[in-house]
Parts: sequence; C-alpha cells; structure tokens
Amino acid sequence: MVGMSDVTLTPAPPAPSSSRPQVRPEVEGAQPIVSSDGRPLLQFKSPRVSQPPVHLADLTLAERQDRLKELGHQGFRAKQLSKHYFSHYTTDPAAMSDLPKAGREELVSAMFPPLLTEVKRLTTDNGDTIKFLWRLFDGALVESVLMRYPGRVTLCVSSQAGCGMNCPFCATGQAGLTRNMSTAEIVDQVVAANRALAEGALGALRTDGGHDADRVTNIVFMGMGEPLANYKRVMGALHRFVDESPEGLGMSARNITVSTVGLVPAINKLAAESLPVTFALSLHAPDDELRDELIPVNTRWKVDEALDAAYNYYRTTGRRVSIEYALIKDMNDHAWRADLLAKKLNQRGRGWVHVNPIPLNPTPGSIWTASEKSVSTEFINRLRAAGIPTTLRDTRGKEIDGACGQLAAGE
Repeated sequence: MVGMSDVTLTPAPPAPSSSRPQVRPEVEGAQPIVSSDGRPLLQFKSPRVSQPPVHLADLTLAERQDRLKELGHQGFRAKQLSKHYFSHYTTDPAAMSDLPKAGREELVSAMFPPLLTEVKRLTTDNGDTIKFLWRLFDGALVESVLMRYPGRVTLCVSSQAGCGMNCPFCATGQAGLTRNMSTAEIVDQVVAANRALAEGALGALRTDGGHDADRVTNIVFMGMGEPLANYKRVMGALHRFVDESPEGLGMSARNITVSTVGLVPAINKLAAESLPVTFALSLHAPDDELRDELIPVNTRWKVDEALDAAYNYYRTTGRRVSIEYALIKDMNDHAWRADLLAKKLNQRGRGWVHVNPIPLNPTPGSIWTASEKSVSTEFINRLRAAGIPTTLRDTRGKEIDGACGQLAAGE
C-alpha cells in the first residue's frame, strides 16, 4: 500500500483574482455549537442517557435462544419469532399462530418492545419517495427515507438521534448529538419500511413485465448521524441485514453503503471486518484549508489521512470506494479543486474509486446553494478527463425535506 508519507504533493495554487469568488462556510439561522476554545464541537461519544429495552434484533440467534430460556420458554421459539420479524415484518401476536396461545402476548411483548412510533410520513408528488418521522422510546426524533427505483428499493437510515460532527451545511449536524441509536432501532427502520411496502405505500408492483422489488434491496447509512461514531451498534445492524433468515434479513452486503465524514481509525477497523459493504467517504473538499471549515472532523484527521484510509479499505476488501462531494456554489466547486481531487485520487492508484458529485439542495438567498449547471459540468468533466469515474448523483425528496443534509427531525 502506498501511503501519503511516500508521496510528495504540490499544494494547489490559490484561485487567481480573476476567477470566481471564494465563499467561506458559515452557519446560517442557528448558533454554532462550539467548545470552550471557540472551535466547532465534535461529539464522538453518545451522552449517558437511557437506552431502549433489549429487542430481538439486538441479539444473535444464539443470544435469542438464551434470552427465551431465561424467560422460561424453549429455545427453538427463537427461530419462530425471528422468522415472523425478519421474513413477515410483523410483531403482532395475532399473526403468530405457531406460538402457544397461552402466554403468547407476554412472550411477544418481552421480545419485541416498541422501538419506533410513526409520527408522520411525507410522500413526493409522484409517489416514489417517502420520508418517515419516527419517535423513539425516549421521545427523540429520527427520520428515514424510502425510495423506489426501477428494479430496486433503497432506504436511507439513521444511526444516531442528531449528529455530533457539526458540519455547518447539514441540518442534522447543527442539532448536535442526542444519543446513539441501538442496533434494533436501526434495524427496525428497515423492517418498518418493508411492512409499509407490503401495504402498498409506494404503490403496486409493475405490471408491464419489468422487474420490480417488493422489499428494501439497498440500504444507505446517509440519514441522521455519523455511523462510525456508533460503531458497535452499526456493526450489529449490518449483521442483522446480511445474515440469512432466521438470523436476519438475508440482504447482500454489496447493496449496503456505510458513509462517514472521515473517522480514520474506524474506517480501518471497518476494513478488517470481512464484511464487503460499500464504503463512502463524504469528502466535499480536497484541500485542508477549506475542509477544516466545511467538515470540522478534518481538524482531527486531514484529507490525505482520510483518503489513505479509504484506499486501505479498497486494498483490504477489493471493494471500490465512493467519494461523496456536495457541489456548493463558489465554495468548493472551483476547477482547480477538481484537478487537485483527481491528482490525489490518482496518486493512490487507478480503478479504486468512484466520485459522486451531489448538487446541494438550494435555499434562496443562502450561501449554501447548488453550483451553476455549467460549473458542475466542468467539475465533472475535469475529473473524467483525469480518468476518475464520476457520476452526478440523483437527489430524491427535496420537496419533502428528505434529501441529503435536510434531515432535521422536526414535527
């Protein structure tokens, strides 16, 4: 592996005075959360608050069997309960006729304590995207976004109530971190989405002979929270997603994307897990000067350290890495930044990375607005000319505040 200690980089030149202006990041409409030294506060640990009661999805199959024995039931009931939850998406005792009627409700209540209460759902005009607002057991609010595409259904899940990374352009980050979500709270978003799909929430399946999906096929950890700051519980959720029934949902690890703003030690830890999920690095700037302001965690782990960790993920797993890059007008969309990004990626090798520019969701009068189309096109073309596979990412749910960076869990 080639690390940046082996490579000498030429710093990017400053933009010429005749070029477009350089807008600096700043928080709008909220008081920045800062530490005692005035810097953006980073919260890597969840506050010490009550966690939800233990749910079947928090446990492995063997642990479920042990739990049932503690409750005075036979261990084989664990497979029955697991099949109801992971295959039929139900926690309704009336639907579990294979369990003894006597004591059934008490058993189901013990193994399936309520985790998510739906507060509301918003659906786009064309009906292909739904944003769910959930209330957790302690009153905390989180959101998830369900999206149908031809041949697949994607769910954007939350992993924390709030977020401690304090990125100024993200509504979630400006709320601060309330607490980590449990493994089962993360999993239950997917089970609830599958239940909604079965009830026709995104309409009926296609009747034209084309392929359609009747359950969630893809998961992206791009909802509320920094997944790698809740590492243990996110890993538990990943295993519930990929483990075969009755252990879990039996999904493909390759269809699950874990995104991070750049927690380098956790990226390297994830690479060693032997779980070939897709890894995405939310970079948004290739130079430390801007990224320190745009992504405050960059003051802890710099751009090159994050890219080294991303490259290590590729070398270890063989899985191509995604680079997420929100294009923000006059802030990070300058042509020289496209060139610098391409240079840094290519210095680590070819074929290991794919860049996803994302048009920022525009707000009238804000500094946080999408790049002009011609500017975005030039940025993308420069990356492609340097041999970097680049795809402008589709953004869904802007009309219901369900797109990237918009999740704020407001009632």
